[in-house]
Amino acid sequence: MLIGIVTAAFGRHYEVTLPDGILANGIPKGKKSPFACGDAVTLGPLHDSEAQILGHAPRRSLLYRSDQWKQKLIAANATQVVLVVATEPGFSDELISRATVAAVHEHMRVVIVLNKGDLSAGRAAARAQLAPFVAMGIPLVEISAHQDATPLLPWLAGEVSVLVGQSGMGKSTLVNALVPEAGAATREISAALDSGKHTTTHARLYDLPDGGKLIDSPGLQEFGLAHLTRGEIELGFAEFVAHLGRCRFRDCRHENEPDCAIKAAIAAGKIHPRRLVHFVAITSAGQHGKPF
Repeated sequence: MLIGIVTAAFGRHYEVTLPDGILANGIPKGKKSPFACGDAVTLGPLHDSEAQILGHAPRRSLLYRSDQWKQKLIAANATQVVLVVATEPGFSDELISRATVAAVHEHMRVVIVLNKGDLSAGRAAARAQLAPFVAMGIPLVEISAHQDATPLLPWLAGEVSVLVGQSGMGKSTLVNALVPEAGAATREISAALDSGKHTTTHARLYDLPDGGKLIDSPGLQEFGLAHLTRGEIELGFAEFVAHLGRCRFRDCRHENEPDCAIKAAIAAGKIHPRRLVHFVAITSAGQHGKPF
């Protein structure tokens, strides 16, 4: 029986790297594809570099998104999520909240990268949009990936980091800067749609010079949290935690109820009001798959 690491995920086909460096084409049993980039897997016998994936080892973490119908695995066994945004095009701060909730649930550290710092026109607006996350203690690293990505290196050292972000944020450029041999494709931003074109179509794991690992994932425009309960989502809003259980009503939704501790904390300047907007959007019926 062979043991390897999934270093790329292409739908139902997986690139599996064996300890001796040999690459195998891993094929799962049945119709499901229950494996993710970063998984440690066991393989059956090799036949012309192809082998059946028999199963995966217990995971330290599994980052994924979901809606009412399906789940999309992003990365397994990562220790931190690196959320990549840019001064342009515009980005969704709600998506950052959603990805942060998913990361917290898996006990993963979160770092935000503000890319394209050389494009100064949108820098102030981007910083303002990120201020609520900085206020809750999430590190913010500002770089221009096509000029110098080294300020990010200390945050990646010794970690298994997964890059997450919307298309057009410069993730592929960042990967190329950190791993020159990666050869990730880059494309121009579609200014008309104020969004990027998808350049990464599959997740891939790279080794970093300092011993850390980097998992690049396809750009996304949404991050569903159908697999989480309201209580789990609350815990993903770190600045809410100190105030939970202090509302008048045990099942307070933090919307229109009187004596809401979260709204009182907002009024006192302890929680940014934008964060409650995100919480309500995420927990609204149909938004994360669990009606209340």
